Amino acid sequence: MSDIAERYVRLAHAIDAHSEGFIDGYGGPQAWAAREQRDPQALREEAQVLLNDVAGVPEPERRAWLDVQVRAMHTMTRLLSGETLPYAEEVRGLYDIEPRRADLRALDAALAELDAALPGTGTLPEREEALRARLAVPREDILRVAQPILSELRGRVAGRFGLPDGEDFSIELVTDKPWSGYNWPLGNLRSRIDINTDLPVLLPALPDLMAHEGYPGHHTEHATKEAGLVRGRGWQEHSIQLINAPECVVSEGIAVNALRAVMTRAELETWLTGDLAQLAGIDPDDIRTFLAASRIKKALSGVSGEAAMRLHADHAPEAEVLDFLRTYALASEARAAQSLRFIQNPNFRAYIFTYAVGGDLVEAELERGGADAYARLLREPVTPGQLRA
Repeated sequence: MSDIAERYVRLAHAIDAHSEGFIDGYGGPQAWAAREQRDPQALREEAQVLLNDVAGVPEPERRAWLDVQVRAMHTMTRLLSGETLPYAEEVRGLYDIEPRRADLRALDAALAELDAALPGTGTLPEREEALRARLAVPREDILRVAQPILSELRGRVAGRFGLPDGEDFSIELVTDKPWSGYNWPLGNLRSRIDINTDLPVLLPALPDLMAHEGYPGHHTEHATKEAGLVRGRGWQEHSIQLINAPECVVSEGIAVNALRAVMTRAELETWLTGDLAQLAGIDPDDIRTFLAASRIKKALSGVSGEAAMRLHADHAPEAEVLDFLRTYALASEARAAQSLRFIQNPNFRAYIFTYAVGGDLVEAELERGGADAYARLLREPVTPGQLRA
């Protein structure tokens, strides 16, 4: 079994040569990183052989994780070789989860509740945009405001879960991206966090963004697993992160729940309406209104997935999907266009379900096991199926 990890990494790079962005990050041996375009049918056969051989891996937790990951790679080679899969099957094959349809009655009920909760005059989307405008942090102040947030989060994570020696990341402000924030694993316990400023960055959303991408979210998970699984156990398959694979469901679940893993809702509200509001020069009452609305908007978490289903499964026109996003995501023209761009991106068209499904799976795990359960997810290879069970 000594060559399983090398074969896994080499196959991932061969797939990435056909589908750029399939590899999200890599910090392993450079000799394994050849991006040579090979016949997709040959890659499909190689993936099948690797899948068969994974069954012989002696460690149960390693074998289970590799099994679902290589199944996703096999699905990618099917797509690359020209096979057309129904959209729901594509989601299942890549992520080991079921895509979700939204309940329109529940969405309508949430909109009605929001309508009563958001102050001001005008339509609900107009009031939503007016509130967001009052909460925006100027671009030149984003990094200044983010620093004390990161310092507080890092201290809490170090005390509660521990951090490997030498971990670190940098932050850059970027534009023209389909996402709001992104963590790029760089290997050697390091990563880079990009914050997209195409749309306003809101103060009440900044702690969640920093927790999601940094402490104790993506950066913490990647660094912790590199230290424990790659350096500690020699499982080199964890030196690479794949964007179209079940590991993303667990990773996004960890990130979606990152802030609640280190801070209570009451602590967050006190922090936002106190020190952070003063630091950013934003009215605490607007922050309280935003937080109350956000609790209601949790019922709208399936909107992006439903939009993706309408676009890719129902083959609805783009204009219809944009209208759906404007209505149920309360999105401006710019935000609706960014959401559509995300679910149209080849690497993210099926990825959208990792947030809601992964978030729910990890939330249920936290309710069962608390901080110990979160620590286990940071350190050990876990699959979506294991979380469901």
